[in-house]
Amino acid sequence: MPPCDYKPEPYKGMSFDKAKQIRQTYLNPALLAYYKDPIFIWAGHMQWLWDINNKRYLDMFAGIVTVGVGHCHPHVNKALKAQVDRLWHTTNIYYHPQIHEYAELMASKLPGNLKVCYFVNSGSEANDMALMMARAHTGNFDIVNLRNSYHGSGQGVVGITSQSTWKLNVPTNIGFYSTMNPDVYRGPWGGANCRDSISQTDRACNCGPDECKASDLYAEQLEDLLIHSAGKKVAGFIAEPIQGVGGTVQLPKGFLKKAYELIRKRGGLCISDEVQCGFGRLGSHYWGFESHGVMPDIVTMAKGIGNGFPMGAVITTPGENRKKFANALHFNTYGGNPMASAVGKAVIETIDNEGLQENCSTVGTRFLRGLRKLQDEFPDFVGDVRGKGLMTGMELVTDRVKRTPMPADQFVPIWEDCKEMGLLLGKGGLHGNVFRIKPPMCITQEDADFAISVMRAAFQHHVDKRK
Repeated sequence: MPPCDYKPEPYKGMSFDKAKQIRQTYLNPALLAYYKDPIFIWAGHMQWLWDINNKRYLDMFAGIVTVGVGHCHPHVNKALKAQVDRLWHTTNIYYHPQIHEYAELMASKLPGNLKVCYFVNSGSEANDMALMMARAHTGNFDIVNLRNSYHGSGQGVVGITSQSTWKLNVPTNIGFYSTMNPDVYRGPWGGANCRDSISQTDRACNCGPDECKASDLYAEQLEDLLIHSAGKKVAGFIAEPIQGVGGTVQLPKGFLKKAYELIRKRGGLCISDEVQCGFGRLGSHYWGFESHGVMPDIVTMAKGIGNGFPMGAVITTPGENRKKFANALHFNTYGGNPMASAVGKAVIETIDNEGLQENCSTVGTRFLRGLRKLQDEFPDFVGDVRGKGLMTGMELVTDRVKRTPMPADQFVPIWEDCKEMGLLLGKGGLHGNVFRIKPPMCITQEDADFAISVMRAAFQHHVDKRK
C-alpha cells in the first residue's frame, strides 16, 4: 500500500456493536451498509480512510463520487472553520458576502450564458428544481429521460430515475417518458469506435473516427418516442453525460447533440445532470456536457460541489427562463448559506490551484489502461471497461459473448476481497455487477497502480476458487 504521512489519533468512541444496535433500532431501516462485515469508518485524510481499528483503506469511491478534492482537505477545512467562527446562517433575506463571491466564481466556470445560480442542498433537489423550471419556462409538461438513469429518489424526481431497483410500488408523477438507453455495450447498437474514451467495447463497429452510426439509431428511438408517446410539445430532456448509478455507462459520440436538437424542435429545454461528472472529474473538460460538444439550457450539480458538505446547485441562463421562474416566490432556507458558500468556493479554488482536472486526465488514463490490462488477463469474466478521467467502471460477466451479468454470489466475494486488502470500490449498475470506481481527484499514479494490483489479486483468487 502506498505510504501516508498522516496518522489519526486513537479512536475513543462507541463500540461497533453499540453502533449496530443503534442503527437497527433508531435509524432508517432501508439504509444500505456495504460489506458482509461493515467498516466502521471514523477518520479520513485526502484519498485515505481509517476504521476504528486503525486499518487504512484507499478510498476509490469517494463517498459515492462526492469527496472530490480529498477527505478533510486542509484548504476546504480552513475555509469552513473560518466561516463557522464568523457567521453560520442568516438565510438570503439578508445580503452576506459569501454567496455573492461564490456565485461569481461558479459562473466563471461555466461556458456561454450559463450564469444564473440557484443554490440548494442536494442533487435530488437540484433536479427537481430543474424540472419545475423547464415546465414553468416552456408552458409544457412532458419530461424525457434515458432508461437506466438515476436522478434522485424523491417524489418529484423518481419518475426520471429509470431503474426498477429504486422504485417503490407507489404512484409517481405523470408526464415522464424514458427513451432507449444508448448503451454501446449492452444496447442493440454500438461498437469499438463509439465512445469518447481510450477504452472501447469489444463489439465490432464500422464507424469512422468522426462518426457514430449507433448514435443515429438511438436518436431514432428518441424521435419515435416523441412521436408516439409524448405530447407535440415537451418541457425538457435530462441526461447524465456518463451515467453514474447506472454503472458508468457512456453515451455514444454525437448522441446528445442529436437528442438536444430533437427536444428543442419540440419546444423543450435541455438539462445536463452533472452531479457525478462535473468539476473536472472527466479530465478533458470541467463539465461532462462539454465532452459531448453541447450547450444545455440548465445544469444541475451536487456531490463534488461541496466535497461532502450537503450542497447542490442549478445553473441556468438569464432572460425568460429566469423571469418566469420568478413569477412565484422561491426560497431555500439553507441553499447558499454562508458555510455552504465558503465550502463551495474553497472546493473550486482547490481544483484550480492543485491542477486536479489535469490529474484526473493523467492518473485516470493510467488507471484505465491498467483496467484494460486486467480485461486482457481475465477475459473469461471482465466484460467491459469504460469511462473517462476518474469516472470509470468495470463490468463483470459470466459469458463474454452473451454479456451475461455476473451474479452476486460471484461478484460480491471479489468486491469483499478487495476490501480486505485495503481497497474500497463502489458497485452498481442495474444488475449490481459493475465496479464503480470514482476516487477523490487527488489520487496519485502510485495509488492507481496499487488499486490495479489489488484487483488483480482478487480476480486471481476468484479464478483459483473456481478451479
